[in-house]
Amino acid sequence: MTYQFDHRELRDVLGSFVTGVTVVTTVDGAGCHHGLTVNSFSSVSLDPPLVLWSQSNSSPSHPVFSKSGRFVINILAEDQVDLSNRFARSGPDKFANLVVDVGAHGLPILKDTSAWLACKLVSAIPGGDHTIFIGEVEQIQKATRKPLVFGGGKYLVADTHDMVPSPVEKSSNEGSFHAMRLGGRVMARLAAEFDQSFALAVWGSHGPTVMNWAPSLTSPRKTLPVGLVLPVTSTATGIAFTAHLPNSVTEPFVKAELASSLIEWWNAEVRAARARGLAMKLDNLSGGDSALSVPVVDVSGHAILTITAVGDPDQFVPSFDGPLARALYAAGRSLSRRLGYVGEEQGACSTAEVVSL
Repeated sequence: MTYQFDHRELRDVLGSFVTGVTVVTTVDGAGCHHGLTVNSFSSVSLDPPLVLWSQSNSSPSHPVFSKSGRFVINILAEDQVDLSNRFARSGPDKFANLVVDVGAHGLPILKDTSAWLACKLVSAIPGGDHTIFIGEVEQIQKATRKPLVFGGGKYLVADTHDMVPSPVEKSSNEGSFHAMRLGGRVMARLAAEFDQSFALAVWGSHGPTVMNWAPSLTSPRKTLPVGLVLPVTSTATGIAFTAHLPNSVTEPFVKAELASSLIEWWNAEVRAARARGLAMKLDNLSGGDSALSVPVVDVSGHAILTITAVGDPDQFVPSFDGPLARALYAAGRSLSRRLGYVGEEQGACSTAEVVSL
């Protein structure tokens, strides 16, 4: 049969299926430990408790796993990338200078993993250039550590999906910290997807304050320092906050920054940002940057933080109808829903008023 794809294309497609990362270990008849990194692990049955994994027939340890009769699936934790890399490489002794626990039947169990399952081999099924090992689970242990994740040829971090509802914290401080944690994770994903720098800001006692950065991965730029207080009226971040905060909070800052002749213009800017759910500024953030900002609002409809895409104007020209704007808007709405906001998609999430002088 002639396939319409090559091995590289197939690997890329299969790599789009995100998996956990395991190290499968065993012991041979001489008491030597063997192991390799595997992401083909899967459950098969709960009754009886069966799992499977597959190994290349050309792997040096294939004869050992075929004869050993038992193995351990070590599900790696999110900080065990080095351990994954160690067992992914070929080498004479992958266990050199590595302290392990020894379980029943002399099986090596890696320390500090997210979980492990000790299994008895019940079947080895040929599968092309691999062998599928099916094991009956005899012992298990689970820790509270998050698992390591792999997909698209990269290590990833497991986290709760932004669309999954979570209870709104009763404490405003707890809610703020929760929002910042969620916002930081979303910001990092957006930076990786769009190769653009992003800033997370909160409204502090002196106005919009940068609390975190996710820099562009391939186009490094000078980032604003954490703790920097931004102007209200000349930044996308400031506009996004003003459009979704009470007038009593923002009015003192606006009056301090703007002449009375500009208030009508300012009110129009705020109304437009409130209607769109996004705020934009060209060449006005920290000496010449362009920016596009989305507010994240809490259950009361007040902006609790903003996420802002920011870049040099010769490389970043923001727009309200591009893919980045749509993704940023969707992220803001998703995070707002996670914080308990249930209002309309646009406009109604704000209690802000216009400023008058």
